[in-house]
Parts: sequence; structure tokens; C-alpha cells
Amino acid sequence: MKLTALALAAAVSSVSSATFVSYVVVKTSATSGGVSLDVSNVYARFDGATDTLLNCFNFNRTDSSVTNIFNHKDNSSYNGGILSKQYGTWNPTLTGSPTLNRPYDSYLVIGGAPTATNTTAADPSWPAAGGGWNRPDVPNGVNAGWYNSSPPNFQGRVGVAPNTATDVKIVQFVVDAGIDGRTWNLKIGYNNGVTGSPVQFAETSFQLGAVPAPGAIALLGLAGLAGRRRRQSGAVFRSRGLDRPCEHPV
Repeated sequence: MKLTALALAAAVSSVSSATFVSYVVVKTSATSGGVSLDVSNVYARFDGATDTLLNCFNFNRTDSSVTNIFNHKDNSSYNGGILSKQYGTWNPTLTGSPTLNRPYDSYLVIGGAPTATNTTAADPSWPAAGGGWNRPDVPNGVNAGWYNSSPPNFQGRVGVAPNTATDVKIVQFVVDAGIDGRTWNLKIGYNNGVTGSPVQFAETSFQLGAVPAPGAIALLGLAGLAGRRRRQSGAVFRSRGLDRPCEHPV
């Protein structure tokens, strides 16, 4: 199995308790039903011992051409366990068999295992685009998001299995082998895991498909595609312990 790791370092300010480091993309090769696939798992990397991811939003492809390139093989009624780019869901609770379905299924998650007990939920940006997240594509231009609907369970905290000491999984993308997955923008909200601590925000891009040479990565950073983290001012949306800027309606 071919393994490639890509970390796009985020340019961060010196704000206290700001500990997001980067997105990390780990790509492997797989085959399902004779179809060759590229499976990319995307992680949010932190450097604090109790850093906790709360939500992801502003999820958009950075170019204007958005087509459905993602394969799904979930056990939802809209898919039925068939590898498909026409039917499927991003819901991690419907990934199905851990051997027959899940390795070949695209889904979104705020840490934790992609099983029936996962508490990741779609925010209202998805149904506003039509069909909720029970769709195979990513809606264009709606700043799609997802969040941990029960943050006291610390599903998004580093060090809480299956999260590692530094990384929290946020996406599994499955595309046909060799497809250029392009560059995606994503913003996250997180805190240091202490009750009542302020929510911090980070925003950067990650690339699927071909991994650029080190020099190209440096140029991406200079061009401003590296992450930027800042405290958000103004009103925030609060729901079930989750803070989210109201500039993106939910």
C-alpha cells in the first residue's frame, strides 16, 4: 500500500492558547470491486495535550469548478453499500462494515470512530443547499460545516482514542486513482479542552491528489494558503456548547 503524508504548516499569531499546527493529509491506495482508488484521510494537528476540536466550517473547493469526484460505499438507504459517486452520505454513523464498506467510503467527522455512536452532525448549511449531507457531493459556495453535537464527550480531543496525541481526524475522501482532488479551504473551531475556555479559530487549505514538491509548498505558504488563526470578534452562534461565528449562518 502506497503511503504519502503531506503537512501544510499554518502561519499562526502569538495569541495565547493558540495551538493549531496544520492539516495533515495521508493518502493510501485501495481497490474495491476492481476500481482503483485514492483514499485521503485529513487530520487537524495540534500541539497541546488537551486541545479539543469542536467544529469545521467554511468547507469549499478553492477553484470555481466543483464536480462530484467522491466515492461513497456506506450502508445508507441512498447507497446500499455500492461504490458510487451518484449516491451516498457524509454521515460517519452510516459507514457500514469496517472491512467491506468503511475503507472505501467518503465521510466527515469530528474525531472519534466512524461508527453508529459518533456524535458528529451536519450544520444547517447543508440542508440550506438542498438535501442535507445525505448527498455524494460537497455543495458549492455554502461554507458547509459539521460539528460535535455532544462536546462533553471529548470526541474531538487529542489523545482520546482513536485520535492520536496530536491529530484529530476530520475527513476521509475517496476518489478514483489519479484524480486531482484539488485544493480545499476549511476553518475550524477548537479550545484547550478546559470548560469555559475561549474558542479559537484557524483557517487554511489542504490539497488532495498530487503532492507538490517542497519548493511548491513554500510558495503556497507565501501566497497565503497557509493557515491563519485569529480570535473572532462580534456575535457568535452558541448551540450545545459550540461557538461559531454568526458571519456564516447556521
